[in-house]
Amino acid sequence: MGDVKKTVLIADDDEDYLFQMKMYVESFGFNVITADNQKEAEILIQNTKPDLAIFDLMMENDDSGFILCYKMKRRHPKVPIILATAVASETGISFGVDTDSDKKWIKADLYLEKGIRKDQLHKEINKLLKI
Repeated sequence: MGDVKKTVLIADDDEDYLFQMKMYVESFGFNVITADNQKEAEILIQNTKPDLAIFDLMMENDDSGFILCYKMKRRHPKVPIILATAVASETGISFGVDTDSDKKWIKADLYLEKGIRKDQLHKEINKLLKI
């Protein structure tokens, strides 16, 4: 028996970006399940236990990603989460999950700007999964 592939859940309402991320993450050797809205992602969180999740911050709501992080951590506290956003480039606002107080309200393990390079994404996923 070979290693069982790890599963990554990706939620993003931008179809092109979602497709690109799916292709990237599959090329790293993972199974990928996707959701193109917050509601669908919430259902997947209830019914599956991915090894890692990548959530877009702004979907139907400005805080969709935060809500998904919260729900995922409540159900699967050990699953690492990457919060991907274009917020800084769109609004000039930047925030991270560097301090303990950030971590208390942003339930993500890593905060990434959209447009991340493929090799960088691979490195970050492997680091979070301790591969």
